[in-house]
Amino acid sequence: LAGPAPPAMRKGAGGSRRARSAGSPRSRRCHRPLLPFLALAAAAALLYVAWPGGERVTGPVSGERAGKGRSRWVLGREGPGKGVPGISLLSPGVLRPRGDPPTSPGHIVGCLGALGAAWHLELDAFEAVTPRGPVTFTNVVATVAPATPRRLVLACHYDTKVLPPGPGQRFFLGATDSAVPCAILLELAAALDQPLRRAKDRGTEVTLQLLFLDGEEAFGDWSVTDSLYGARHLAARMATTPHGPRGTQITAMSLLVLLDLLGARHPAIHSHFPRTHHWFLRLVAIEQQLRQLGLLHARPQDQPFFRLSPAPGPVEDDHVPFLQRGVPVLHLIPLPFPHVWHTLEDTEDNLHPPTVEDLGKILMAFVAEFLQL
Repeated sequence: LAGPAPPAMRKGAGGSRRARSAGSPRSRRCHRPLLPFLALAAAAALLYVAWPGGERVTGPVSGERAGKGRSRWVLGREGPGKGVPGISLLSPGVLRPRGDPPTSPGHIVGCLGALGAAWHLELDAFEAVTPRGPVTFTNVVATVAPATPRRLVLACHYDTKVLPPGPGQRFFLGATDSAVPCAILLELAAALDQPLRRAKDRGTEVTLQLLFLDGEEAFGDWSVTDSLYGARHLAARMATTPHGPRGTQITAMSLLVLLDLLGARHPAIHSHFPRTHHWFLRLVAIEQQLRQLGLLHARPQDQPFFRLSPAPGPVEDDHVPFLQRGVPVLHLIPLPFPHVWHTLEDTEDNLHPPTVEDLGKILMAFVAEFLQL
């Protein structure tokens, strides 16, 4: 595009948080799904989606190819109803006020720890100086087969801005910011549990890693020092942590997909980086195919979720510290932001369950294709 780039948009300003505490036992149980977004039409038990021509790329953007031919993945065979608990958006630790009691990662750890893929779970706890004094943050790093050479990384933040309570002591819940992205990642891990386990057993070259990042929100005015606490700490640590014979945990990332502000009706998600535009086009193609097959609530004639029009501008978010270290990034965030953003109206009542379900199916297909499940 000609002309100067638009100024970067920021996720937010203001707000407060408290130090984290350990999770309580009751927050570790996974409830049955409120939105079983990975369940397909009742008649579909096994579905193969074929893409005409082209190659599948599962390696880094440098050009490694995993092979030619049709892309295939399973939709409907795995997921809720197959003995794996789903994730309720209202279950403890996913959608609730974050200020009192303090948020803990216990629910996330409990859900992933109960799956058969034997996730390696790491709590990356650290203390950082904030405008409100020292605060303890905890990132959750979950990896299937951590010794695998390369990783597809899905990320979201699980902290939520603390706003002054409204009438009747209504607290900010953060349904789109960022309970729905957290729930999508947990549900996807449960739905793909068996394929991930099989891929692990056969010694796959690319595995799945989930990052649940703490401290995304600013305490005061958004700045480079007051925001992205967890992402900044984890990216710096991973850049110095060896992985494989000559790399680091950062260089092992084939792609980082960051989810944020999802769950409202009619999201407009854009491609932000030329380096990963070909991966964005896979999301576009998957959405089109699933719509044409009648497997999404959204109809083929409706506005797509994944838009080919230019992005209104870059957004400062948890991907930035990884992008600065050379990690290829897909940033899945709607522009404009949901109208309930950083208001007390960001609740379950203002989510659009069919959109959440559709986005979950699209992302599941993308992950299964990338990992050759």
